[in-house]
Amino acid sequence: MADSRETGLLLDPKYNTDGLITAVVTDRVSGDVLMVAHMNAEALAATQATGEATFWSRSRGALWKKGETSGNILRVAEIRIDCDQDSVWVIADPAGPACHTGAASCFYRRIEGDSLDPVFAMSKG
Repeated sequence: MADSRETGLLLDPKYNTDGLITAVVTDRVSGDVLMVAHMNAEALAATQATGEATFWSRSRGALWKKGETSGNILRVAEIRIDCDQDSVWVIADPAGPACHTGAASCFYRRIEGDSLDPVFAMSKG
């Protein structure tokens, strides 16, 4: 018998024991993976209400609206949830670099053996 969470049409996120789900963010236009973060129920609700990506910062122990200090807001075009509702896919239009390092994406290095090879240029500014 199929789980209604997997086959139904009711939003019922399956948060982990810390109350979090994984959020993968991609660029609406390029499709590039921009970042991976976490959301709790409050962050997901804020993202839905404002149309701007909000996450739960595990290091700060607080809500974190992407771009609140840098201005590099992620405007949400669409949010999808995976089959068992324990992770979300945020499709967004970035207002600047997604990574705190200034790179367009947090995934700016490719693994080459035991070395890292940059694949995205760092932004100036």
